[in-house]
Amino acid sequence: MKIALVAQHPTDGDWIRLRELSRALTEAGHRVIADVAATGEPGLADGRPGERELLAQVPEFADRLVTRWERIRPDVVHAAGWTSGLAALSAARGLDVPVVQSFGPLAVSRQRHGLRSPGAAAATERVRLEAAIGRSAAAVLAASSAQAADLARLGVSRRAITVVPCGVDTTTFAPGLSARPPVASSGAQRRLVMVTGLAGHIGTAIRALPRLPGTELVIAGGPSRDVLGGDDDYLSLTALAKAEDVDDRVTFSGHVGRGDLPALLRSADLLVSTSRVEPSGLAVLEAMACGLPVVACAVGGALPDIIIDGTTGLLLPPDRPAMLADTIRRLFSHPMLLSGMRVAAADRAQSRYSWPRIAEETVAVYEQVTGREPSQTAA
Repeated sequence: MKIALVAQHPTDGDWIRLRELSRALTEAGHRVIADVAATGEPGLADGRPGERELLAQVPEFADRLVTRWERIRPDVVHAAGWTSGLAALSAARGLDVPVVQSFGPLAVSRQRHGLRSPGAAAATERVRLEAAIGRSAAAVLAASSAQAADLARLGVSRRAITVVPCGVDTTTFAPGLSARPPVASSGAQRRLVMVTGLAGHIGTAIRALPRLPGTELVIAGGPSRDVLGGDDDYLSLTALAKAEDVDDRVTFSGHVGRGDLPALLRSADLLVSTSRVEPSGLAVLEAMACGLPVVACAVGGALPDIIIDGTTGLLLPPDRPAMLADTIRRLFSHPMLLSGMRVAAADRAQSRYSWPRIAEETVAVYEQVTGREPSQTAA
């Protein structure tokens, strides 16, 4: 099939998912046309326009799509993100091309979990538009069962929704020898790692650290290390670490490049996620693929689907630093359990979330909306 992947100013995480999905689809024999409106490659998310600016750019983006698709007509369009969906639906209207829609974090989920919002009026408008996009698309790919439930509550037909999660590059992210990478270390016996932006609920992990002697915490994410000192979230978190008297055991590495991330993950004993909601769970998938168990404080998003509680990691209520510390301490006191979780985590990432499998599930939806039988797709 000829597949048009549409993305208007994707985030860094979107870039990764689009690139890997495109590669897997191409390797499966399909032709992928990338229709991306952006200022550059991953790492430039700070220059991403706000939602109002993105909406204002939708008509121009849609016109560009029409011009391109009239010249090279795709068999199916896959729009990633809600403003991308607006542009794709507008452009495909006169061409009789089905549109498959996938979303990042839905506005209703952001509101429910108290995530940063551009404002009440804008959030309400986005909820209304996401509902309309979901109902207008030929099919919707939900990133998790929680997102599928949210879409259904917005009025999207359950028959139109298929859960197709984010994938992980199981070649780059794979188990390997554990060697401490060149990250400032306190010399602690145990290492926890977090891969996250600095605006999340990192304070929960920092508050747990006083109850975990001999354990260090490496926080990978946020701006690059050379400009961390000017970041308000970084300053707040370093002040918290000092107040908790663990600043000598907390390291902020700043943004870690894709090439360096597997080594950092393999160096750790556990990945900790204290976010209330993870729409895709990419960082958790990458850690699991490296054979790293996960302790997560998630109440929504993809993590309850990804993590098999008690087998590949543990799921806890959010904002409970004492419970988080007790759980980690118990895991460290049972090395055989921790070893078993490592094996189970890598196996689950490989068997369920490899990009070839995710591409296969995505193509099945494309075939459904185009009326093609599986045997008719390109080999």
